[in-house]
Amino acid sequence: MIQIKNINKILYIFLFFHLSLWTLVPSISNVNLPLDTIEALAWASNLEWGFNKHPPLSAFAVGTFYLIFGSNDWAYYLLSQVFVLITFYFVWKLSNEFFSDKIFSLLSLIILETIVFFNYTTPEFNVYVCQLPLKAAAVYFFWIGIKDQNLRYMILTGIFCALGMLTHYSFIFIILSLFAYFVLFFRRNKKLVKYFFISFFIFILILIPHIIWLFENNLETIKYAFGRTGSDSQSVLKHILNPTLFILKQFGMIILFSFAFISILSIKKIKKLYIRILEKKNFFIFCITLLPLIIVLFVSLITGAKIRTMWMSTFYIFFGILVFHYFKKAINLNQIKRFFCILVFLFLLSPITYFYVSITNDFKRTDFPGKEIARLVQNKWDDNFVSEIKIVIGDEWSAGNLSYHLESRPKWFNDLKNKTDVISEDQGVIYTGNPKILKRLCPGVYGTIKPYGYCMIGKR
Repeated sequence: MIQIKNINKILYIFLFFHLSLWTLVPSISNVNLPLDTIEALAWASNLEWGFNKHPPLSAFAVGTFYLIFGSNDWAYYLLSQVFVLITFYFVWKLSNEFFSDKIFSLLSLIILETIVFFNYTTPEFNVYVCQLPLKAAAVYFFWIGIKDQNLRYMILTGIFCALGMLTHYSFIFIILSLFAYFVLFFRRNKKLVKYFFISFFIFILILIPHIIWLFENNLETIKYAFGRTGSDSQSVLKHILNPTLFILKQFGMIILFSFAFISILSIKKIKKLYIRILEKKNFFIFCITLLPLIIVLFVSLITGAKIRTMWMSTFYIFFGILVFHYFKKAINLNQIKRFFCILVFLFLLSPITYFYVSITNDFKRTDFPGKEIARLVQNKWDDNFVSEIKIVIGDEWSAGNLSYHLESRPKWFNDLKNKTDVISEDQGVIYTGNPKILKRLCPGVYGTIKPYGYCMIGKR
């Protein structure tokens, strides 16, 4: 069995190798940054309090890293892993609140490596990766806040919940779950109720700029979110089919997790287990793990909404704590070597698989020659214009890649509808998009780099 004195050392080794592997592997294997990262960088070039698809926080995060590191791809893979490691830190801190023996805290953390949302999908920095540490922090500070009846931690809960909402609206499900726990156990605690309202006030205060932006932009982000669910469909079948698919997908996400966990279980002891679900700690863990999934399932049943797999990527943060807390008495630590062998195998398999797929598959977004295209565009621009490229217009991928790779770091716009005043006479502009349409309409210098056309307008 692992000795207590070695646990922190194992934890640091685990964190170091996770950070190193998942920064290094995509940096070596990918030619270009993934779609969602380029999309966030496009938004970051022209920051607002919201965008057509998502709230603004992921753009603020990559924008900050761009100011420091510029267009170095490895920096954004590092950014993702920094967010994952902060998540792991708060999971570790919360697990220490539930386990007196740190071996269970360690096991409840490292078992998360069996879930793809904490490794394979993380090189693509997006709203979901951005949300991971915010959700972990919000839950941790909420627990400490109500346990110690501490206003500071309740304020931090409100801050992190607001920041979570500014990444992706799915954060509302963990907020509803925490609220349900609060109402059930603490609604009569006048001191905590007062703290709750102070926290809620700060939560709303932080969201006000985004709320104002939403109303100024016709609730564009909310409409996009609902549009992705397909909930406007009139088909009754979807109220059955979509929830069923949702359940099956969730089971699929935890197959390796379950396999690893079963390897350390004593089947005989499971039969003797009795879990008191309404005990405060047990119900809190239920609220931060299973209740959000139940709420989402209920929404899907009522509306017929299709729940996309990536939306659920932040819902498994505390699953390790869930299983090791509920089944602690059935854990056989004599089988821990087998458990660790499985974990090490899966830990290495994931980056190896990622590297192999990236190298052998030539038709991924990460094979897009964004840097080379930017070089060719810049050369043609320099041959025709004396002004700098200040604005690129087009979709987040084609125009976003130009914004990221060009040295002048031009601002990105999806279109110039009602925004023509942003262009001055000395600013260079590049339109990118459908080559047939651009060639016909381009008033400047036109060029094609398949599959996109480029229309350049600048000062000669």
